[in-house]
Amino acid sequence: MSPTPTSSHPLQDENSTKMPLGTNTEVMVEQLSILDRTSPSSTKRQSFSHHRRKSSASSTHHAMLQSRPTTQETPFYVSPNGIKSSTGEIDLAPHLAVPMRHRRHTSVDHASHIKSLPNSNTKSYSNYYDVNRNKYVLVTGGAGYIGSHTVLELLSRNYEIVVLDNLCNSNLEALKRVEKLAGRSITFHRADITVEEQLVQVFSMYKFWAVIHFASLKAVGESMKIPLDYYHNNLTGSINLMRVMQKFNVKNMVFSSSATVYGDPEYTPVGESARLGPVTNPYGKTKLFLEEMLRDQCTADPEWNVCLLRYFNPVGAHPSGLIGEHPQGIPNNLLPYVNKVIQGHLPHVQVFGEDYDTIDGTGVRDYIHVCDLASGHVAALKKLEKKPRCVAYNLGTGVGCSVLQIIKSMERVTGVHIPYKVVDRRPGDIATCTADATLANRELEWFPSRTLDEMCEDMWRWTRRNPNGYDSPMLESDEDSDEAQK
Repeated sequence: MSPTPTSSHPLQDENSTKMPLGTNTEVMVEQLSILDRTSPSSTKRQSFSHHRRKSSASSTHHAMLQSRPTTQETPFYVSPNGIKSSTGEIDLAPHLAVPMRHRRHTSVDHASHIKSLPNSNTKSYSNYYDVNRNKYVLVTGGAGYIGSHTVLELLSRNYEIVVLDNLCNSNLEALKRVEKLAGRSITFHRADITVEEQLVQVFSMYKFWAVIHFASLKAVGESMKIPLDYYHNNLTGSINLMRVMQKFNVKNMVFSSSATVYGDPEYTPVGESARLGPVTNPYGKTKLFLEEMLRDQCTADPEWNVCLLRYFNPVGAHPSGLIGEHPQGIPNNLLPYVNKVIQGHLPHVQVFGEDYDTIDGTGVRDYIHVCDLASGHVAALKKLEKKPRCVAYNLGTGVGCSVLQIIKSMERVTGVHIPYKVVDRRPGDIATCTADATLANRELEWFPSRTLDEMCEDMWRWTRRNPNGYDSPMLESDEDSDEAQK
């Protein structure tokens, strides 16, 4: 999350009073509304004929918007159905949702069947769900790639959540589509963790029980070019968050860490007890520093409980093709880069080195499906109920895949030849890095289930249906996708 943009909120009506986010005490809050029967995706439901899995959903939602004006003038927000509110609250119309089905077990399979709701406002509508409203979970960075998939998993398990994001490297469309998949509305605040006053305002509105903290800048290469931005956003923002949590007596956190904290691992598969560091890039250093800060806080205050989740290499997308990774510019990660090559946006895949001591000479990494990763966060949230103090868990499959194996898998899935070019090794790259996730298997009862081919299938489905990511409407058919690829 970089400095908050000053443009108006994406869902704000153009005729309404604009509330720029430059004001320190301002937070925009909206109840997202995308489950409209008039939307193209709800009236046209064609699946790709060559895909093994499909999903369908149709449900109706109306907007519920909240605002907290910072001036004496009362702003009006207009919902898509024309309902106005000068109080910042809009009554809900009756809701109807139809549960989704997937051939493969996914988080959406667990979504509760939502019956018609009586008209109610923001403060009472969620009493319908069998969830303790006094145990809200705040998800920072919840509109991002991993965050949005985790939000879907949380909603499908009937958690009561609030999402906070400044949208600097994420997209609100992701949360709209999550609503569609879950059949539930999302309370969203556009706010910045580097502005403590905004955090205070959000925390004063809810009784949070725990925080899942994703919000960060996350590109290794970019962090080498703008280290101060990374240290300010990731460290200062997280310190602000911890200070506000302490102030409001919220002492449970699931922290989005990274396998980069291991540096060049002394052995592989790497376990949680392995040596940490040295880390050679500012992004990885921020994760390592924050782990140390959280350990110190748990030591100083025994009431604090933190699960440090060290990701390996998240890939894939939701099986529906509705949500996935939306990198800005040239992708930093392998699979999105391969997709750009398949689409013809890039000439070839760059393979950095072919002389490593691996199965085919190329680097080997542990790739994990983003939906498996999302379920790991729910497992960690449950672990916090047992008051574990501060504990780290690797989230990976333990299975290594080389760069060339990834390319071959994508060729099998797409039927397209993928050109690649071997170039020199990158400084700091290592031959192999895989996870020993035994501790998470045992203590969290968490087990990843998706294979490499499934990761590639889901990634390609997302790419075919969303050739421009969230920047254009989702395509509904094979014919539309084929035309878009031309």
